[in-house]
Amino acid sequence: MTAPRRVLILDPQFTDTPDIERAVLGPGPEIAVWRPDGAAPLDPAVLAGAEVVINCRSRHRIPAAFVARMDQARLVVQAGVGFNHIDLEACAARAIAVCNTPDYGTMEVADHALALMLTLMRGTAAHDARLRARESAWATTELALPPVRRLRGLVFGIVGLGRIGLAAGLRARGFGLDVAFHDPGLPPGAELSMGFRRHRTLAGLLAEADIVSLHCPMTEETAGLISGRTLALMKRGAVLINTARGGIVDLDAVDAALRTGQLGAAGLDVLPTEPPDRSHPLIAAWAKGEAWLEGRLIITPHAAFYTPESLADMRRLSAQAAADYLNDGTLRACVNLDALRRHGNAPA
Repeated sequence: MTAPRRVLILDPQFTDTPDIERAVLGPGPEIAVWRPDGAAPLDPAVLAGAEVVINCRSRHRIPAAFVARMDQARLVVQAGVGFNHIDLEACAARAIAVCNTPDYGTMEVADHALALMLTLMRGTAAHDARLRARESAWATTELALPPVRRLRGLVFGIVGLGRIGLAAGLRARGFGLDVAFHDPGLPPGAELSMGFRRHRTLAGLLAEADIVSLHCPMTEETAGLISGRTLALMKRGAVLINTARGGIVDLDAVDAALRTGQLGAAGLDVLPTEPPDRSHPLIAAWAKGEAWLEGRLIITPHAAFYTPESLADMRRLSAQAAADYLNDGTLRACVNLDALRRHGNAPA
């Protein structure tokens, strides 16, 4: 009797049974769930024996050494958008396809980017904190906050006009913002269907934008993209929003730019180290509520993707990628197809 095909779910964001996954996969495959013991890292031995691995959290890296332990694997599904924590080349060399889940959470992340911008540029959280602390905050003289400005007519600059960047841009236009973007991956003329203005260079966008919202993937090219050098190119007092990946932004450079006023404010949903390194000078100043940062820094816990609905979508869509492969070999949103071809392991 043939053993059932095995689907392994790594560290899911649910605490009960994999009911959504079972509904999508049907009764055939075995579904195994691995949950870490506290903060314990992923044990590569867990990966052995699984034909499909669904990785639910980007903090669980799958480097080449782990891929070597995946003796039965033919598919890794990242239940999320980012995949820079998976060694795509090592997977391709072992004929393991890697798929992501790009079509969940788009609306939530775009909403969150605008929410961070509005929180800073309308001063909502800072006004609330001031008023909670002292009655005098009701006075007109207490309303002044450095990032607060009229939105209409300001330039909302998008770095990376994919699904989320486009959704954020459409929302920004609804607030009367002038939307511009930089994305070298988009073909010429793509901007004409959107009515957004395109900048050929990142420097050109940064020099014009009043708000810079990051929506690019984390790659070798984008790691540390927002640095001391690029922050210096921005308008003095501009606002930075990052709902993409923490490693795109140099936190030391953001600290320095906020202290000098070159950067007016920052809304960060992602950080280079997660959970945050509370010994970092900027994080420490934020945690202490130092006066110079009042109303100028908002940090949220990598929560831009989150709603109950988006979590359900993520589970359903990542399970669908597994089901498509198990049923007929179809690869849904494969991100290492070129590498599979180079190694002669592309699907027929």
